[in-house]
Formats: sequence, structure tokens, C-alpha cells
Amino acid sequence: MLFFRKNKESKEFNSFFTNILGYTPRHTELYHVAFTHRSSSASQNGHRINNERLEYLGDAVLSTVVADFLYRKYPYQGEGFLTELRSKIVSRASLNKLAQKIGLLELIDYQRDSGGGFKSIGGNAFEALIGAMYIEKGYMFTRKVLVDKVLCTYLDVDAMATTDWNFKSKLIDWGQKHHKKVTFEVVQTIAQTHASRKQYESLVSIDGQPQKSAVEFSIKAAEQLAAEKTYKDLVEQGLIVQAPA
Repeated sequence: MLFFRKNKESKEFNSFFTNILGYTPRHTELYHVAFTHRSSSASQNGHRINNERLEYLGDAVLSTVVADFLYRKYPYQGEGFLTELRSKIVSRASLNKLAQKIGLLELIDYQRDSGGGFKSIGGNAFEALIGAMYIEKGYMFTRKVLVDKVLCTYLDVDAMATTDWNFKSKLIDWGQKHHKKVTFEVVQTIAQTHASRKQYESLVSIDGQPQKSAVEFSIKAAEQLAAEKTYKDLVEQGLIVQAPA
């Protein structure tokens, strides 16, 4: 894969794997693909090479690892608790923050002047990284790295378990209490390329008035994020008064 820039073999690249993930990859080309955003796609044999396919694979692997981790960590919790906590961990907002925390953003190859915004570039690259790791090292190795080096190091899972998450329900409950009609609408479906996973933009309206919107890879996740943005905006406006912690 000669289309990658030579400076990809940088001190930062090697340091990331050694210091953050605790291993040295053998097939570095695979990880270069994982760190290549679609805006910097290269063409090879008529195909655009970027991290979208690895992102798709990594999403499935990450979800499985997190489900397994939570199942073992909380042996007496029910399905609802485990499902909600997994959703918190693998949400785009959580993965974006995680990517920034571990220094992954510095390694992503993307066109910074393209004006695309790329709000989920960090979370997407993290999933692609997991996909690349899975291909090179297999499931058990990937699970160990994710659990030991990421979940138990950079995330406070117990704190996340007690963090209020279901802003959609909170917003609907507020609306019912104050006789406000809260609705959610998918205003657009986004697919940048034929290989991309679809994204959905959900818009919150209150009594027919548009509020906040959000884009995510599932309608449910988009609704939750849009609800969170709207709820926090209403708190800032003083229309929702939160109980003291």
C-alpha cells in the first residue's frame, strides 16, 4: 500500500501503540488504513481505500467485547442495565471523547480544509483501529487490549453506570408534566459512499417548534443525543430545573 505517506511511520505512531495499547503491530499498513478518513481516501485498483470497512468490522467487535466485559463485571444485573450501559460506552459521543483522551486524533489522516466537519472522526477511527487489531491479532488479543488498556484505564465504567442517560424519557416526562408535546423526527438519512454505514439525523420539536438535532448511526442513538442536547439547552434557559445532586 504505497499510497501512504512515509511520515506515517512516525515517533507518534509507534509511541501510540507502545505506550497506549502496549504492543507493536507487525502489519502497519493495516493500521494506516484504519487511520485514513474517507476525505483522504486513496485509489487502488479502482477502489477507494479508507477506514470505513474496518470501522464496520470494529463496531461489531467492540460491541461484543463490551457486552462480554459487562456480563462478567456485573453478574447480578439484568439485561436492561447491561444494554443501557453498553450503549453509553459505545455511543459516538463516548468514543469521540475516548479517541481524544488516548491521543488517537493526532494520527488520523484527513483533509482538514475540506469543510466537512467530521464530528465523529475520532470515534470512527477508534472502531477502525479495533477492526485492524482484530484482523491482525484475533479476538482474544483484541479483547485483552480493550479491557486492560482501554476500558479499565481510560473509562470509569462504574461512574458511567450511575450517570443519567435516558434523556429522551426525561424530556418526554418533562413535556407531559408541563403539557408540552415532544416529538422526534428523522429529518435526513446520510450515506457518504456506497460502503458507508448510514447515519440518521434526528430533530426534537416541542409543540411543533424545532429544537436540537443530532446525527448518529442508529435512529435510537440519534434521538438520545438530540434529546440530551435539547434537555441541556432547556436547563440553561431555566425552563427545566434540576434537582440538586
